[in-house]
Parts: sequence; structure tokens; C-alpha cells
Amino acid sequence: MLRVLAVDDEEPALEELLYLLRADPRIRSADGASGATEALRRIGGAVDAAPDDPAGIDVVFLDIHMAGLTGLDVAQLLAGFAAPPLIVFVTAHEGFAVQAFDLKAVDYVLKPVRRERLAEAVRRVAEQVGDRSAPVLDTSHDQIPVELGGVIRFVPIDEIAYAEAQGDYARLHTATGSHLVRVPLTTLEERWRSRGFVRIHRRHLVALGRIDELRLDAGSMTVRIGTAELAVSRRHSRALRDLLMRRTSR
Repeated sequence: MLRVLAVDDEEPALEELLYLLRADPRIRSADGASGATEALRRIGGAVDAAPDDPAGIDVVFLDIHMAGLTGLDVAQLLAGFAAPPLIVFVTAHEGFAVQAFDLKAVDYVLKPVRRERLAEAVRRVAEQVGDRSAPVLDTSHDQIPVELGGVIRFVPIDEIAYAEAQGDYARLHTATGSHLVRVPLTTLEERWRSRGFVRIHRRHLVALGRIDELRLDAGSMTVRIGTAELAVSRRHSRALRDLLMRRTSR
């Protein structure tokens, strides 16, 4: 049974969220805070509460755009707590999903909030709260949030074959389709270097283990990943060839 704090500086939105939360049988208690300052005060007073203390807070359903401190600011402050509550962002803005991912949010729910979508967020929170007594493997950086039809989904990074630059965005290609995320390719390159992703062109970042063929033709180099054939720039060709040679010699 979850103890919930909902935070939104718009009273109608807060009341609607509380109504939906209190209707969920997995919710033990759901209280509201009308802004970041009140939320931080409430959370600060609850951090030492016992698991069965009704004054405790297991999860914060947190709006992002608020007067004063934003929801992202609150999440950053909570990250400094020894045992912070879990966070679910509830917002009308889809463009902050990557920041939410970096702050280890459990879920990212878009307004207007649908009952079934909120129920899915509660399910995810309940699973994590139930696992807290056991050793937990931090997999927050094993996935990336993507928006699909107004719903934020989390795609495993291991399923991504390559990423393609599209201005300030990147299109992620998997075996089943592609997803557009508001993250520059250079940022993904830095984050995923340790996961075996390499830059082969100013437009492409590829998973080294997904390369099926390396082709040389009249001085130009390409790689095949599934049915996609991608050019390798002269700048990156030598480094890529060395990486693939070291990989096959292991």
C-alpha cells in the first residue's frame, strides 16, 4: 500500500490527480502539496518515517512547470537525500522526458492524465517499493524514454542498432521501428560510448556489436546493419576498422 504526495501548483489539476490516485486500491494515502516549497517541507519531515508510518511518503507525483522551483529542481534536491521517495513526473510537456530519465524517475505521465495510464505508473512504483528490501540493480541508464502516441515508453538501449542525427534530435533505430528523441547525437555519443556505441559519421552513431558487414569500395567505406547501409566518413574509418579488428581478435 503506497503513501503518495501529489504536487501541482494548479488546484484543479491537483484535485483531479488526487481523485484518481485515491481511487486506486494500491494507494494507502494520497495527500497534496500546492508547490515545491510545501512539497520539500513535507518530504523532509517524512524521510525518517517507518515503513508502516502513515506520515511517510513512498512516491511523489510531481508536476514540472510550477512557480518558483520546478519539478526538475525538486527532483535534483531529492537526489541528495539518503533515502528519497520515488518520483513520477506528471506534466503537459513531453520535452523533459530525457531529464526525467537522468533523474531516475520511475515514470513520466502526460497530461491530461488518463486513468489507465496512471494505473500503469502506480504499478511500476509498487514494484519498486516492493523490491526495496532486496538488493536492487540500478537499470535506470539501461533505457531511454521515447514518446509514442502521447505515452512515454522506455526502450532498452541494447535494442538500439544505430542512431541518426536530425538537427537537435536523434532518431533511434531498432529491429522493430524507429523513435525520435529530443537529444543531440553528440550527447548520446558521450553517454553510450561505454556501451559499445561508436561514431562513424556526423550523422550516425552505431552499436558496434550490431554491425553485420564492413565494406570497402573504391576508397569509400560503409557498414551494413540489418537492411541499412551506412556511410563511414574518412575521419572515422581508421578508428572503426581498428575497433572491429580488436573485437574479432578476442
